[in-house]
Amino acid sequence: MTQQAAGRIFIVGLGPGAPEQMTPQARAALAQATDLIGYAPYVARVEAGPEVVRHASDNRVELDRARHAAELALAGRSVAVVSGGDAGVFGMASAVFEAIDHGPAAWRGVDVTVIPGVSAVLAAAARLGAPLGGDFCVISLSDNLKPRAVVHRRLAAAADAGLVIALYNPRSKARPDQLGEALDLLRTILPGDVPVAFARAIGRPDERVILTDIAHADPEQVDMSTLVLIGCPLTHVIDRADGGKWLYTSRRVEESCA
Repeated sequence: MTQQAAGRIFIVGLGPGAPEQMTPQARAALAQATDLIGYAPYVARVEAGPEVVRHASDNRVELDRARHAAELALAGRSVAVVSGGDAGVFGMASAVFEAIDHGPAAWRGVDVTVIPGVSAVLAAAARLGAPLGGDFCVISLSDNLKPRAVVHRRLAAAADAGLVIALYNPRSKARPDQLGEALDLLRTILPGDVPVAFARAIGRPDERVILTDIAHADPEQVDMSTLVLIGCPLTHVIDRADGGKWLYTSRRVEESCA
């Protein structure tokens, strides 16, 4: 691939995993890349020729990746920084702009384009029905970049406000108890029959969806590939004719429910 005289950075959301859920804009940006930068599993998802240089790394070095991308772009490379889902939702977009904000002045002259992707919460919601039909929020349970007490305060505030809550980064080997703590907290605020969905690897061959309620939600059924969606009192379950279920959240909110 011919190197551009002036480098640039594309920050690309790859979507949740299914090839058909990657946007045409994302594919076009990837086709221009001389270099791919990102967490190793996401870099591996990208189809590219042997001339494209792959810079795969661990999942806790976001700022190092971002600085590397800026340096490559300044040297004239066309760099695609990739994230799963949408790069602007707990992805690499924020890391790239943070690096530029605190980096050399020359980095501010780099052409940066953010390419949106289908976020995991949107893919999971579409698979479930319409659980995001009302107001909702998205919270990361990871305490790598914020104190756990802050996570808990935000969870409690969201539940008390009647928001549907989507949880990213719900449980890992390093944080096996955090989802259980979050569910225990939410059980003190929400009715026990509020629907809960564990949506794992939506759109991929190993997809799995578990529907339960807040009283019976088992954190042992969740891993880092799972999007946890916690309904509100306005989230309803419809029994389908084929034995499955749909979830939807009412758009209409009465004062007594607010």
